Amino acid sequence: MSRDPLEDLLETLRCLPGVGARTSQRMAMHLLERDRQGGQRLAEALARAMRDIRRCRLCRNFTADDLCRVCSNPSRSAETLCVVESPADVLAIEAATGYQGRYFVLLGRLSPLDGIGPEELGLDLLERRLRDEPIEELIIATNTTVEGEATAYYLQEMANRHGARISRLAQGVPLGGELEHTDRSTLAHAFASRLPL
Repeated sequence: MSRDPLEDLLETLRCLPGVGARTSQRMAMHLLERDRQGGQRLAEALARAMRDIRRCRLCRNFTADDLCRVCSNPSRSAETLCVVESPADVLAIEAATGYQGRYFVLLGRLSPLDGIGPEELGLDLLERRLRDEPIEELIIATNTTVEGEATAYYLQEMANRHGARISRLAQGVPLGGELEHTDRSTLAHAFASRLPL
């Protein structure tokens, strides 16, 4: 017997963070009762994104191409590289600041207890970039969690080996906070006030 499509929709919506049984029911009912065209567009956009979006070969951000928009933009400075934990952090910095350099996305933070070491974060690729590209400043924009601080220390040591100047996001980002949840003005202030390490 085939599965009931409504039950399947309700269960599938619950895969999203923060979406429980009641929220998934509200979303499903809205789409089915009031916005079937929106639901169809959502389904098509999700299918296209799951099929076409991959990682940029240089910075590891999301892209549908070999290089993301930032890495392929010749007007972005190749001398400044901002290291972030996630693609959401890139979006936050791009929305809140006038930063014109490039990025490297770790896709996490060092966490030996969870089995996340330098290899899982692509730090070999970052090391090659520091060695082969004209990077003068490495901006460390990891979150201010214990793991984020440990990651920042590791990145600082790596940058020191390659003679890159190091700076870290400063005032405004709360201790234990995450960049993607920081408001735009606080993030803009923290980014503009970064300090060398």
